[in-house]
Amino acid sequence: MVPRLRFHGAAHAVTGSCYELEVGNERILIDCGLFQGSKSERELNYGDFPFDPSRIDAVVLTHAHIDHSGLLPKLMKHGFSGPIHATRATIDLCSVMLPDCAHIQEMEVEHLNRRNAQRGRMAVAAIYTAEDAAKCMTLFHARQYKEWFEVVAGVRVRFWNAGHLLGSASVEIEINFSDKPLRLLFSGDVGPAHKLLQPDPEAPTDVDYLICESTYGDRERGEITPQRRRSLLLQEVQGALAASGPLIIPSFAVERTQELLVDLFWLMREGQIPKADVFVDSPLATRASTIFERHADEIQEGDALRQALSSREIRFTETVEQSKAINRLSGFYVVIAASGMCDAGRIRHHLKANLWRRNATVMLAGFQAQGTLGRILLDGAERVRIQGEEFQVKARIRLLDLYSGHADASELEDWVRARLPIHKGVFLTHGEETGLSGLKARLAAFVSPERIIAPQLDEAFDLGRAGAQRVDFNEPKRLLPGKVARLDWHNELSELLLDVSQAVSQQADERGRSAVIRRLRRALTTEGRP
Repeated sequence: MVPRLRFHGAAHAVTGSCYELEVGNERILIDCGLFQGSKSERELNYGDFPFDPSRIDAVVLTHAHIDHSGLLPKLMKHGFSGPIHATRATIDLCSVMLPDCAHIQEMEVEHLNRRNAQRGRMAVAAIYTAEDAAKCMTLFHARQYKEWFEVVAGVRVRFWNAGHLLGSASVEIEINFSDKPLRLLFSGDVGPAHKLLQPDPEAPTDVDYLICESTYGDRERGEITPQRRRSLLLQEVQGALAASGPLIIPSFAVERTQELLVDLFWLMREGQIPKADVFVDSPLATRASTIFERHADEIQEGDALRQALSSREIRFTETVEQSKAINRLSGFYVVIAASGMCDAGRIRHHLKANLWRRNATVMLAGFQAQGTLGRILLDGAERVRIQGEEFQVKARIRLLDLYSGHADASELEDWVRARLPIHKGVFLTHGEETGLSGLKARLAAFVSPERIIAPQLDEAFDLGRAGAQRVDFNEPKRLLPGKVARLDWHNELSELLLDVSQAVSQQADERGRSAVIRRLRRALTTEGRP
């Protein structure tokens, strides 16, 4: 009985975390996350799982972020009925995040189906509903850090604080295997040393296999202190103030928003920036903030968070009408809205209202996955399409990723070194190509390169005593390796439509515009002819 591990997400990409561990007749999932990024990747959320959900015996959840937990209701909807093991704080956050994710999906599908009806296309269904999310919550079981529990017969698990998010965990797994247990460690998302609300990450040593994230495997932030972080945030706020326009911050609703609130409140309290309205325009962030306040005694800077949440300048919006009213304001104010990569939620409404304004500032506050609107803006797009509409980008686009919940390259290297000895091998996951290659080069200094593996989507490995052996299934690929974490044809089509619009609008008169259109029609007519 050799355990088998399959990588159903976060393989050469940073979303869709999902690992299937097969031990004899038992099957365990570590995470079951939503795919983000290009439309091709997001479409994986609607397809069948690459396994039978009814045959999964248990789920072990590292933390509540949607790219790790977001497909749990779908898993239940399609036959899973076992326990979902997580920390208490993770369960509390999932209780608001999963229903919110369902609501966003239902709203997105409603909007899409209106457009589909207008275009004569078939209606589509949401991945799951708010009712499914509520039912899923009944499967959760709370577990303590550093306490062993049996997840299936012969397999026990222990959580370690990963320092990434309230309730986040690295997962230690021990499998009764022959005469000696086989020990696995899933890093989950590893927090950085400078995290405002979370402690430094912890984890055990002396494991057989390490499955490690590599989000920032090629990037260094340098030494970050609370003073430097606030100083750099101060510079961004001062730039927005000088432009006399709003500061729009796309932010993950959970933890990053709360960290930003603490630092903005501190800058105002110390008189380094004038007091101004800070709108938290995310119902999820509002509910998550209540959970953070409930767990304030368990986190660092808990008192500062309580003060920020109760300050007069922080304003939580709930209704769509309140959200829309924000953009009728003038001058300087701050809006923090989800999602952090600009691909869903109310942030798109604020981008549509402000991207074309020269006095507006958009500050990206974390990693932007390839194919997302946030990444497209960060890469310098002059025009973008949002929900089928075209917008010029005249706003100041800034990046301040010091609020990221991920360790940088040297911190990841140090974290892996602290896990030594690692007897059999290291799997690098949750990273795009540059992150994977950057971290692999660093680890090769103390782990044999042939024992460092970056698995592709849905690849499987037998975890033997002598090392990992790849298993070939000859199954059709859900997504080819070259299509993961890449711009896809949807992105190319959007760019083409923007180019066509610009080419036509730049013509001086109707005759010139007609000539451009005729050339395009000829190109389409002759496409594919011999």
